[in-house]
Amino acid sequence: MLISKLRLKNFRNYAEEEFEYSSGVNIISGGNAQGKTNSVEAIFLLCTGYSPKARRDKQLIRTGETSAKIEADAVSAYGKVNVSMDFYSDRNKEAKVNGIPVAKIGELLGNINSVLFTPSELKLVQDAPEDRRRFLDISLSQISRGYFYALQKYKKILSQRNNLLKSEDRDMILDTLPVWDVSLAAAGAKIVYLRNDFIKTLSPLATESHAAISDGEEELSVECDYKYEGGEEDICDQLKNALKERMEKDIELGYTTVGPHRDDLKIKVNGTDVRVFGSQGQQRTAALSLKIAETEIFRQKFGEYPVLILDDALSELQRSRREKLLSVAEKMQTIITCTEPEMIENHGKYNNIRIKNGEIIR
Repeated sequence: MLISKLRLKNFRNYAEEEFEYSSGVNIISGGNAQGKTNSVEAIFLLCTGYSPKARRDKQLIRTGETSAKIEADAVSAYGKVNVSMDFYSDRNKEAKVNGIPVAKIGELLGNINSVLFTPSELKLVQDAPEDRRRFLDISLSQISRGYFYALQKYKKILSQRNNLLKSEDRDMILDTLPVWDVSLAAAGAKIVYLRNDFIKTLSPLATESHAAISDGEEELSVECDYKYEGGEEDICDQLKNALKERMEKDIELGYTTVGPHRDDLKIKVNGTDVRVFGSQGQQRTAALSLKIAETEIFRQKFGEYPVLILDDALSELQRSRREKLLSVAEKMQTIITCTEPEMIENHGKYNNIRIKNGEIIR
């Protein structure tokens, strides 16, 4: 997977700009708040329909404007593709693939694949379980639209079940809850099954990546922090039983306490919980290793690497670990943002793009 061009119009701090990328490593450099992160945010939006930064689409539109447009040309093993998104201050965004409007954002998934690391990705190994679930959800949604639609369905049913649990009519809850449990367990089983399969593949790849970046000094392990196993039907039965067992507790609390929306990952370095005991360097290396492992899963699934985006990923890494990471990055198209290209060893052999005030310095 290669992105050849990215065009931005009235997006964030960009008036109008076009990026041209090489097939190898691309370095986007510039001072703070110049637009480096905004450019890679646009790429991730075109890949997933999701912004890691903006809560509302209006935030993506340049100050003083009423609309914005982002567009990328890419090529994969399946051919050329053009993906665009238009954002408006007074209505919903619109997306197109090869000029054809898509009815749902889910239809964007899989056209351009990318793996993104930003400083906020450290939440993956530092913060709450929801950050690790978000990692799984974004990764799997790009790999499987079936996962994305099952997740959307699950969230809708979960919301309806939680609304029911808040009712003061206990008889109605007891009469209706089993119906919702069947639907919730069915949608949840697909999510858990695909997560289990993903983690089984991810874990050894992440271990290998971490060993390479740390030069064998550390061992990373990743495993599920839940016990649903087997095929989809088996997991569905397990979820139904778990929901039944927790029914009284759920009614008491007014929300659903079991299911894939409560799942977590155990991430350890040298046998200890990296979230609790890991140094910042170990946590950063662990998060990067998970992202590198994710690129390998894409390669196994689709026969080619995704675009790897490393936003301010290198600044706090030891030099030896930066060098190891760059050697991995050279396997695929990689876009790296940093304040100074000189911090990257042998930066002169890469495609360098300098940004200032939302413009490329040419």
